[in-house]
Amino acid sequence: MSRRNKIALFLILLLGVSIFGYSLRDIKLNILIRDFTTIHLGWLLVAILCMLLYFGLEGMVVKVFVDERIGQYSFKSALRIPLIEQLFNGITPFSSGGQPAQLIAMLQSGIDGGRASSILLMKFIVYQAMIVINFLIALLIGFNYMVSKMSYLSLFVVFGFVVHFGVIVGLFLVMFWPQFTKKLMRLVMIPVRWFTKKERVDEWVTKLDTKIDLFYAESVQLIGQWKLLLKVILVTFVQLMSYYLVPYFIMLSLGYTQANVVMITCLHVLIVMVISIFPIPGGSGGAEYAFTVLFSSYITNSSKLVLAMLLWRILTYYFGIFAGIGALAVKPDKINIRK
Repeated sequence: MSRRNKIALFLILLLGVSIFGYSLRDIKLNILIRDFTTIHLGWLLVAILCMLLYFGLEGMVVKVFVDERIGQYSFKSALRIPLIEQLFNGITPFSSGGQPAQLIAMLQSGIDGGRASSILLMKFIVYQAMIVINFLIALLIGFNYMVSKMSYLSLFVVFGFVVHFGVIVGLFLVMFWPQFTKKLMRLVMIPVRWFTKKERVDEWVTKLDTKIDLFYAESVQLIGQWKLLLKVILVTFVQLMSYYLVPYFIMLSLGYTQANVVMITCLHVLIVMVISIFPIPGGSGGAEYAFTVLFSSYITNSSKLVLAMLLWRILTYYFGIFAGIGALAVKPDKINIRK
């Protein structure tokens, strides 16, 4: 990690501790300790296993893509990719650092930069598509409840969906209409030329043309391998479901056994969509607030509500950050490139 990233990590952890401290301001410590000691460890373990499954399945997706397109890739090296992604997503605004960090991690295994970029884009397309599909289902089920609780957050939810949907549309344009995408890209560059030197803009256009051509060639090959694509879609769906179910199992661990698994899962999907558009890394502050408000009708005990929020945030956010730090310390295996 660079010095800048270490500073960002320190600030994020400091912010997290501050938010946790603020959330606990009205909770008596002895009551919180009592609630913590009465947790059903079995259900809490299931929530932890869900997060481990989430990371493991994403590592499997990486391995499937690399094995099919390049050569034999160890699961240890493949698992390292999503963990490093979690770390850099967690410490950068809008999760912008995850993709470059994954690319560097794959380069360390001896994978060509062009192929690595293509594989990451393919993984990203499937992941984004499944997020949009899950969100549409959650929107139909839980949107009215969210509006009744926090009408102003509904605007963020809709905006988050538009952003994710726009990303998918852009990627599909590259996959199926590369020439149209190039023309569209040149139109976007027209106002950029007003503020930037012509030579620099021309260089950007040339690089983008090359990336679009490469991505198109790789996507055509992938679409032709429909069995591989279907396998990745199914694995990604299970991966996301394991993540979305974490709050439900946390609630079970706190004794709320009558919780509606469908509604709880849908609310978590909506919260994740809101978090994704906050500029602060991890949506810190907004994530905690959204969770406590939306789940207050299900967890009526204020101490257990805060405890549920803390457990949820630790498992779904900070766990990934620390796992990513550990992954950085692991030396990846070199890929066995198929001849």
